[in-house]
This record gives sequence, structure tokens and C-alpha cells, in this order.
Amino acid sequence: MPLQNRVHPDGTIMAVPQRGGLMGNRGGRIHDDAQQLGRARWRSRQWITCVLSFKDRQRRVMGRSYTELFFLDEVTALAAGHRPCFECRRADALRFACCFPGTGRATAKDMDRILHQARLGPKDHGRLTDQPVGTVARAGTAVLALHSCGVLRWSFEGYARANAPDGPIELLTPAPMRATLSAGYVPAWHPSAAVF
Repeated sequence: MPLQNRVHPDGTIMAVPQRGGLMGNRGGRIHDDAQQLGRARWRSRQWITCVLSFKDRQRRVMGRSYTELFFLDEVTALAAGHRPCFECRRADALRFACCFPGTGRATAKDMDRILHQARLGPKDHGRLTDQPVGTVARAGTAVLALHSCGVLRWSFEGYARANAPDGPIELLTPAPMRATLSAGYVPAWHPSAAVF
């Protein structure tokens, strides 16, 4: 049975077999000694994404430390409200901070405060094709992502070709993340998106 530590673009943490290409956390431990999630879904405003391997560090997933969460790719992580880590993804984090809304390079503390407010607020609605590349949205039960080649259907397994929906739909990627994408931040996609 897979652990409940795979993150959906809407921020929900699920138990599915696919691990994905990035790891992250929400500021601490949200699981118990039986590796089950409690009620909490975060411990601090610091929601980050990390590489799967860094400096040969070895960890027991959902052990005594923070709760490791896994994402299909960075597009998924951004939609769920996670920014790049300043330790293991320093170059990405600096690019992200320079594109983040505001003047100059944003601090981690400021980004975390702004992103947490956006995560807790209501979702925006709009036309997916009017959004920056890398935006994820939900149309009914379908989760869709805007790629440079067009609209793709998201799943824990990867991406598939999809049609652009008519009219406004629920935008899962928070507004500050969309502004960061609009300002030039280019997120990493799962390899399945490269075939389109």
C-alpha cells in the first residue's frame, strides 16, 4: 500500500503508487509513527520542493523528521502552492525569487507569507488559454495544464493531449505563482509532456 504523500495539483495529499520527480514538504511533520497523516496538512508557511537526491543524504520516508511529499513535476508543485527550496534547488529558487511579484528579488519569508494567503483563499476562475504556460486548472473532473504546445490532461502517471475547455474554469495554480510564470519563470515538466 503506497503512503499518503503524493500531492495533487489542488494541494490534496493522496496515496497512489506513482512517486513523481520532485520531493518537498510543508514545514514539518504531519504524519504519526504509523506513517498516517493526522488532521494537519502543514506545519508552517514554508512549502517547498526539493530534488529527489541531494549530497547523498539518505532518509527513511515518513520517519521521525518532516513529512516527505512527492510531486509529478514542478508544474504540479507550483499549482499546489510549493516554491523551490533554497538549499537543494538554489539556482531555481533564485530565478523564482527574481520573477516573484514585487520589486527586486523576493525573500523566502515574503514569498511564504504571500503564497500562504493565496493557498488559503478561494480559487480564481478564468480561461486556461489566457493564463501563462505552466498554469494548472480543473474543468469538472479533468485536471488540465497549459503547455507551450497546447492543453494537456494531468494525471499522477503524466500528461496526455487534451482539448482546451470553453469558458472560465477553476484555476488551481495560485495567482502569485501565475504572476511568477508570467514574469518568466520556466518550471520543469514531467518527461511525458515532452512528446507533444
